[in-house]
Amino acid sequence: MSVNIVVPPVGESIVDARVARWLKNQGDAVAVGEALVELETDKVDVEVSAPQAGVLATIAHKQGADVKIGDVLGTIETSTTGTTGTSGTTGTTGPAGTTGLAGTTGTTGEAPAAPAPAPAVSPAPVAPATPSARRLAREQNVELSTVQTDGPRVTKSDVERSTQRAPAPVVPVAPAAPVVPAGPVVPVVPDAPVVPVSGSRESRVRMSKRRATIARRLVEVQQTAAMLTTFNEVDMSGVAGVRERHKQAFKEKYGVSLGIASFFVKAAVAVLKEFPELNAEIQGDELVLKRYYDIGIAVGAAEGLVVPVLRDADRLSFAHIELAIRAFAAKAADGTLTIDDLRGGTFTITNGGVYGSLMSTPILNPPQVGILGLHAIKDRPIGVNGQIVLRPMMYLALTYDHRIVDGAGAVRFLVRIKELIEDPGVLLVES
Repeated sequence: MSVNIVVPPVGESIVDARVARWLKNQGDAVAVGEALVELETDKVDVEVSAPQAGVLATIAHKQGADVKIGDVLGTIETSTTGTTGTSGTTGTTGPAGTTGLAGTTGTTGEAPAAPAPAPAVSPAPVAPATPSARRLAREQNVELSTVQTDGPRVTKSDVERSTQRAPAPVVPVAPAAPVVPAGPVVPVVPDAPVVPVSGSRESRVRMSKRRATIARRLVEVQQTAAMLTTFNEVDMSGVAGVRERHKQAFKEKYGVSLGIASFFVKAAVAVLKEFPELNAEIQGDELVLKRYYDIGIAVGAAEGLVVPVLRDADRLSFAHIELAIRAFAAKAADGTLTIDDLRGGTFTITNGGVYGSLMSTPILNPPQVGILGLHAIKDRPIGVNGQIVLRPMMYLALTYDHRIVDGAGAVRFLVRIKELIEDPGVLLVES
């Protein structure tokens, strides 16, 4: 009996995928629930498991093929047919009238014993691995069975640790005996170095599904939204003071450091309540104002930024926000973010400062109409009470959809963010 392996639904906004790699070969035995093939989508990588045990009979779409939800990837043969011996009751009658041996042709002699089959050699058990771990293991030529992990699945970090090898010892080489020239030394002027050119100086690499989708959506949003960016700068002295005073107690109590992200999430939620048009979206000819605050946090991944979402951020404490962001970063690094992690979002915060960016114009994450860009903190001279002093300053950028948000509203929104960050005591009250 054949059972189809189909592309499963992987998210409400995902309609297609790409076959990244088959984990089994045609003809291999598979167990129910065993991972068969990795699929790459524009948001997350997923594994398709065997719906039943059997043999992988056919592969309909090979590596690199684009498929849609519901397409048949291959088939599993769940049973095989064989020839069985006939019942002994139909055997011929021997000389004494006794029943012949089962499955024989009526002879009364004993059938020779069949040789015992050789014992099957079971492969070493391999812990399940995330798609990013499998990909890195292939690139580094690492056997997953040799990778140690503390969790239920081998992650990219586990593979990275396994590739760290001690440097080979340097064996000292005895100096060669000096060569005494037989005659006068004539200086030789070397020719200009010849740089060998081997192969092509260009290469073509097919864009991943995620990278291609990012490229397409970035162009689409610039064609469909009236994007505009306004800038301001914020003195981070107040936040730095709070972090310095409470960092030790916060770390001991919650097991995570108090970063700057939680301050900006709290400030954004407070100001979005004052400017609801920045927590909205356009649907047809209607403006949908949202009274919930799902804040997207852009984090770096191997193939570009992804934006997991803090659900109901207005109900989260500083500790909950910091713990969630750290978990998102770890999952992005290991490739284990899920569709639920990335779904929705009403407003986004992105921090280019972690890469050293001093100023940038972030691009909207549609259908959202606002994104707040943070940047590197640098000591700069500013005027305070008639004096020039050095302060830790950060440039802020707010990109907004001018179809919904007026310039004056956007500027006031960013000024209110600045005011709350510069006075964290007010921020605690407002949030």
